[in-house]
Amino acid sequence: MAVPDYQSVMLPLLRKVGEADGETYVSALIDEVGKELELSEADVTQLVPSGRQTVFSNRLHWAKTYVQRAGLLESTRHGYFRITERGRQVLAEKPARINNAYLSRFPEFVEWKSRDRTPEERSTDLVSDATASPDDQIAASYGRLTKELSEELVLRMHKSSPSFFERLIIDLLVGMGYGGGRAEMRRALGRSGDAGIDGVIKEDELGLDVVYVQAKRYAPENGVPVREVRDFIGSLEGHRASKGVFVTTSYFPDSAIQFVDRVSKRVILIDGVELARLMIKHNVGVRIKDTYEIKKVDEDYFVE
Repeated sequence: MAVPDYQSVMLPLLRKVGEADGETYVSALIDEVGKELELSEADVTQLVPSGRQTVFSNRLHWAKTYVQRAGLLESTRHGYFRITERGRQVLAEKPARINNAYLSRFPEFVEWKSRDRTPEERSTDLVSDATASPDDQIAASYGRLTKELSEELVLRMHKSSPSFFERLIIDLLVGMGYGGGRAEMRRALGRSGDAGIDGVIKEDELGLDVVYVQAKRYAPENGVPVREVRDFIGSLEGHRASKGVFVTTSYFPDSAIQFVDRVSKRVILIDGVELARLMIKHNVGVRIKDTYEIKKVDEDYFVE
């Protein structure tokens, strides 16, 4: 039989996680879920076009993501997860099937699915996959995957230690070309007595100018208080600096943005969404999973 779609995998996946003794991970469930779905060895080992992952493993991961967004599973550590009390309650109801329509009864899932999109994302939001061209479907899928990756990056950064997060920001700025892209052009200042500054990076290779950095981890729903931005700008004055970057995993309220617009210092505010976008663009904290080449007919070749 063909490998079932990710929604058909949701219920068997949840059952097996519920049977596990504590936490588990997707790879450990492949054989068990495959047996429940009566998949053949050929089904389980079928590869995606890139050849780097099996189709079944890919769909298990997607099923896990959706079920977790509904609060039926929870992460315990990197790559590991376990069933929640809500997940056990769902199993106790003995549903015939769990799919996106079923998961829509949970507000967290609905909020996640209906979260506001950027104009760029809306441009690839399709009315129907059946009416979309293959190129449009690829673009839409890429947008969804990138959005998932961005959200995962923000979650990981929020859970990281302050010192790790500060180093990440410096790594990103170096990756963006500050200090000539040379790691030795940076130095971390995240220590007691840093006067409100987490890092400093040379803006050019000769070190003729520097950019001071403040990095704050806040939960995605908690905006950065304007006083934090005000204190950072005051710290720039103490260092006789004219340029600064304030980075957070959450967002800046309008009051903070308006305050920055009124000061003479050149201060850039980077929120969680923009931070994740820059990390993906400059390959900081991410790696290439799959590569696809989209080819078309070479019209010049067929000219006689």
